[in-house]
Amino acid sequence: MTLYARFSAHIDAILDTLEAEGSLAPGIGRNNVAVEPPRDPSHGDLATNAAMVLAKRAETNPRALAGLIAPKLQALDEVESVEIAGPGFINLRLNPDLWTDELREMLEKGAEYGRSTLGGGAHVNVEYVSANPTGPMHMGHCRGAVVGDALATLLEHAGYRVTREYYVNDAGSQVDTLARSAFLRYREALGHDIGEIPEGLYPGDYLKPVGEKLAAEYGESYLESPESDWLDLFKQKTVEAMLELIRADLALLGIHHDIFASEAALQESGAANRVLETLRSKGLIYQGLLEAPKGEISEDWEPVELTLFRSTQFGDDQDRPMKKSDGSWTYFGVDAAYHLQKAENADALINIWGADHAGTVKRVQSAVTALTDGQKELDVKIVNMVRLFRAGEPVKMSKRSGSFVTLADVVREVGRDVVRFMMLTRRADAPLDFDFAKVVEASKDNPVFYVQYAHARICSLHRKAQEEGFDLSAGADLSLLDQDELGLIKFAAQFPRLVEAAALAHEPHRIAFYLGDLAAALHAQWNKGNDDPTKRFLLTEEPKLTRARLELASAVAQVIRNGLGIMGVKAAEEMH
Repeated sequence: MTLYARFSAHIDAILDTLEAEGSLAPGIGRNNVAVEPPRDPSHGDLATNAAMVLAKRAETNPRALAGLIAPKLQALDEVESVEIAGPGFINLRLNPDLWTDELREMLEKGAEYGRSTLGGGAHVNVEYVSANPTGPMHMGHCRGAVVGDALATLLEHAGYRVTREYYVNDAGSQVDTLARSAFLRYREALGHDIGEIPEGLYPGDYLKPVGEKLAAEYGESYLESPESDWLDLFKQKTVEAMLELIRADLALLGIHHDIFASEAALQESGAANRVLETLRSKGLIYQGLLEAPKGEISEDWEPVELTLFRSTQFGDDQDRPMKKSDGSWTYFGVDAAYHLQKAENADALINIWGADHAGTVKRVQSAVTALTDGQKELDVKIVNMVRLFRAGEPVKMSKRSGSFVTLADVVREVGRDVVRFMMLTRRADAPLDFDFAKVVEASKDNPVFYVQYAHARICSLHRKAQEEGFDLSAGADLSLLDQDELGLIKFAAQFPRLVEAAALAHEPHRIAFYLGDLAAALHAQWNKGNDDPTKRFLLTEEPKLTRARLELASAVAQVIRNGLGIMGVKAAEEMH
């Protein structure tokens, strides 16, 4: 239980007591009662809005209710003082021993500090990347890959059981195009001049090894054969090769999925038929005309009767077709079946999608709600584009032309840790600029460097302390730490609460933001020693105080390591 959760429990117990005493009406919901750090640290250590959010429903004045809560908080041994502020906020100052105990817990728990049982073992399926298997990963895929992977790890830290899934779009016209592109490379590998790659096919050199492998395996067997003889086989073989390439690219980022779910296999299983009949049995399927597309309608547009799902009953702006006019499944029809398959094996679903899929979110959420009778939740996180720059100049990408920036190239140039950290430095739905020069810059304006430098600085401190003869395993008198140093402990102690809040919001970028602030607090405390030598972490003439400060630094380093671990980033021990 986090320190904040412990005080939430104290508040709950006090409210129970007030109800028992008849001072508070029973049965008032407490969902919005919070215990959190005050925005201004000078106001105290913790703040609660209990009186503010309960007063109206309790038919009383917030300050009056706060006046009932405050004395009971003051009676707690852990509380040094209580103050009612403004219209009824309650600020608490805690006994300093509570913070030094928390520091010891950081060190004792080590890598486990910040882990939580919040999720209670609930099973969450996180689907991310899911790029078409038509080529290697490029930087357009990178951000979703990192956000999804960091979110999965964050949820695990918060006590959830997580399945990492990749949905392979191995059905449809783009895979036919891929197979035809591979066939050209197959002919090329057999010594035939293929000339310019025709418009509409994939021109990238990454298909040359695929063509060579096909040539080695099948020789000239299909060289003069009609497309119907080789298309399915070449689709299978080329998709397998592309998935091998994609797995290798993702591995460069330290990303490994538990499941690669095949769209083609899903269609062959008849799962979409089962979904259609399930929705039909609920009265949610009908034959009807699709609304005309919004905006200017082309002259050849004609209304066609289609099999429609009543998604408007679940908040969508129009009903959605499950089947095309030719009787084949729409992408949505198959997607609904895929999401039911996931929902049958998990308690909650999270999808990480690119901004180009934003328009389909509501319809898929509608299908999940309908198919699970509202028992399963689908949260879709939209990941915005990454704009690439090199020293301020835009870097253009074009997958169709074959001249795109691959994920592998970027990782090899700037390093896995830099790429992963940078992808989490903004909210997922906000655009992100990635400048090859700036992300490796040794500057406080570079968030990767700034956080890594904080950890490396502490590692350097410990190396120097050992050289000076300090025993880092010896106990320390933490009561020697001053108020500023206790302030650093208080900031580090927010980490477990932050992990839970970020997990509930499905927002791993909060970890990066927090680490930036913690690094800033560490650097600020460190820099005080430049102006006042008595504030330095290492004072050879003050061994007891030095030991306490080394413990403080160790705890901060541990929290940074734990946060970086959630992000999938290794903490640097020295900077080069």
